[in-house]
Amino acid sequence: MKRFYKQVDVSEVEGGFQVTLDGRKIRTQGGAQQIVPTNALAQRLADEWREQGEDIDPQSLPRRDLTDFALDQVQANRAATIAKLLSFAQTDTLCYRADPDEPAFRQQRDLWEPIVTACEAREGVTFQRVSGIVHKAQSDTTLTKLEQRLEREDHFILAATLTMASLAASLITALAALEDGADAQSLFAAANAEEDWQAQLWGWDAEAQKSRAARLEAFKLAADYVALARAD
Repeated sequence: MKRFYKQVDVSEVEGGFQVTLDGRKIRTQGGAQQIVPTNALAQRLADEWREQGEDIDPQSLPRRDLTDFALDQVQANRAATIAKLLSFAQTDTLCYRADPDEPAFRQQRDLWEPIVTACEAREGVTFQRVSGIVHKAQSDTTLTKLEQRLEREDHFILAATLTMASLAASLITALAALEDGADAQSLFAAANAEEDWQAQLWGWDAEAQKSRAARLEAFKLAADYVALARAD
């Protein structure tokens, strides 16, 4: 699509802030008014439009896509979004570990246990750790407390959290990334550690490296989106 606008601005509107293109207010891909909660987030959305060349590259509008997801899907389906997030707690990467006599067990314990125990302390929950691949359900008490925790977030934060949980296959990792001062790159590396260890052992495949880099950037962008959505 050819660029069809010259001027990009941000307007304060009822309910938040909205990007305008030549004075026309942007709508989501689903047709809703694209109003976001903070000026900081609106300015970054505006930057994506300002940075377009003669042709608009849809792949270079990731914050637009995440905002539309929050408004068009998460806002209308909060219960389904939270249920999906809780499903990541049931099979959380950081809770499924090698058998204690395997070399990987100590690496996993040393890397993952601090993140898991910090989440337990912060959220007042207890996670089951599993050796091997046999599923072990998390307790109803833990899931209820996690559900209550997620219910406190708005649809913008839930959209970013679901993005991070999906990329990390870990709700624990996504919740850690919501904390002030969180190191998104280190958290992603921890969740991706098993894949990284295998690659170090057998060698990196070019496509796998490309995929990992793309997932890392998406995780970091979602973590940054949280900060922008809470900025003001």
